[in-house]
Amino acid sequence: MAHYKLVALDMDGTLLNEEKNISDENARWIQEAGRAGIAVCFSTGRGFLSALPYAEQLKLDTPMVTVNGSEIWARPHMLHNRTLMDWEHIKRLRELAVQYDTWYWAYSVEGIYNKDMWVEDERDKEWLKFGFYTDNDEARSAVLDRIGALGAFEVTNSHPHNIELNPQGISKASGLAQVCELLGIDMSSVVAVGDSLNDIAMIRSAGLGIAMGNAQDEVKRMADAVVLSNDEDGVAQAIREYVLKA
Repeated sequence: MAHYKLVALDMDGTLLNEEKNISDENARWIQEAGRAGIAVCFSTGRGFLSALPYAEQLKLDTPMVTVNGSEIWARPHMLHNRTLMDWEHIKRLRELAVQYDTWYWAYSVEGIYNKDMWVEDERDKEWLKFGFYTDNDEARSAVLDRIGALGAFEVTNSHPHNIELNPQGISKASGLAQVCELLGIDMSSVVAVGDSLNDIAMIRSAGLGIAMGNAQDEVKRMADAVVLSNDEDGVAQAIREYVLKA
């Protein structure tokens, strides 16, 4: 019988419903996990400041993996590790976005910048992640081909129409490995729950990987189990049926 010690939750499309809220049922079962001695943490593509209000809502004082693994927090407001992207890569990626007329954004340590609000000089910021968004399949495919030729990034997504880039070797799985070191546990003791390509690495690395009912098909293929959607309290089901009954 497995005895899990940590539940790692993606946020958008997983913990949060389509209204970007945590349902009462999800909150209830997260608290039940805590009472059973099982830690619950966020593992998200969001930046820290965007994820923090939800951690505070749930009264979580656990580690956090943010920006797809580029930042690991020992607890809220206590940074453990940060991995930066080269500013020259950010400059090149923005040039690609302009060339293929996509929406784009990037996380820096200081905040988020996008197509409508960019910096004068990329060297002025400490960069963490770059993203593209387009519903033009040909443009997105062309961007992916150009990115692949550079060979410098972890390439994932958080939606079928976007592309998310982190430094090579940085993922939610690498972030959770550091969380496990902080907690003194093994990855085999982790349950990871997610819905998008940026969740695959942690789903495959965890002791139990769970895909949401609304997950992309590739995520479902890689998971050990599939639960209800994010609008049907799938996280509550995952904790109730796969964590607390394990």
